[in-house]
Amino acid sequence: MLAFDFAPRTRIVFGDGALARLPELARELSFSRALLVADCGIVSIGHAARAAALLNGAGIATFGFHDFDSNPDDRMVDAGRAFASAHAVDSIVAIGGGSSLDCAKGINFVLTNGGTMRDYWGFGKASRPMLPSIGVPTTAGTGSEAQSYALISDAQTHVKMACGDLNAAFRAAILDPALTVSQPREVAALAGYDAISHAVESYVTAKRTAISDAFALHAWQLLAGNYERVLRSPNDLAARGAMLVGAHEAGIAIEQSMLGATHACANPLTARYGTVHGAAIAVMLPHVVRWNADHVGERYADLLRVAGLEAGAENAAERLASRLEDLARPAGLASTLRQIGAVRGDFDTLAADAATQWTGTFNPRPFDAAGARELYERAF
Repeated sequence: MLAFDFAPRTRIVFGDGALARLPELARELSFSRALLVADCGIVSIGHAARAAALLNGAGIATFGFHDFDSNPDDRMVDAGRAFASAHAVDSIVAIGGGSSLDCAKGINFVLTNGGTMRDYWGFGKASRPMLPSIGVPTTAGTGSEAQSYALISDAQTHVKMACGDLNAAFRAAILDPALTVSQPREVAALAGYDAISHAVESYVTAKRTAISDAFALHAWQLLAGNYERVLRSPNDLAARGAMLVGAHEAGIAIEQSMLGATHACANPLTARYGTVHGAAIAVMLPHVVRWNADHVGERYADLLRVAGLEAGAENAAERLASRLEDLARPAGLASTLRQIGAVRGDFDTLAADAATQWTGTFNPRPFDAAGARELYERAF
């Protein structure tokens, strides 16, 4: 068994209507002037206003920052820092999908420690304490509320920078299934498939541990068993709750074991073509599973078994890849690189970029530019 160091840093509050507990958690963390980070979509459907009203009702002044998009970059983070500094905030609440959660963590880095996001690319580079924060995910996707990393793009190069520090983790996360009902079907499909990929990849990485195994397996069981239910019946709160917990548990698994070649190949597609992350993941994941077959076939059989599928080790990777394709198809997700606008002439550049992605170093099969190019060819 591999060595591990596991200390949960985020309190998890789960349940229908759990958002109502936001004032209680904020008071326990001594919030008095909170920065509320929420994307424009969350503002438009009223979730941000509701969170602000709850905080204001508890005597906590709230200042909303919404000037960022689905791929927050270092310029947007710096704008948030300036806004937060001008209002002398002492705490942060993030509500929304991964973009809101990551942007909030990014702002926390530069507000408390100075510099730019590039200074924190990697792990453990913050030298000063960071503000207490609460994360409220409204999508079952990234699991960012369970992680100490912020994924922030470089505004000039579009490279995604993974910036991590133990102090960046949310002190508390509120998982309220009711908040996910309002998301469009397409968002649920993309975010949910991303969460599925997190469970699959984190279960087989070269860095996996007994702790990541436990969370990844249970996450996969919840996600694979409820993804289609949510798409068929968007008001099914039981299925919504299972997806939300599954995404969170997959986030915990990532924190322990990281990800693999799927994410290494997906990030350059987003940077070059503006492809939505979940769409890029849906194209690449089945091909990466097949590509890894000789290295972790038995572990793919574990995933099949947990999902109630035929679980023999023989051809497990092919059967799992087929199941992943079956999940993506009714969700309307792309299945080839052609469908997302990729061109074969870009493969050398894409592969070179993929080889520099940190996640690729944890793939169970050694991964380099040649491997990335092969995967892009398979996915084309």
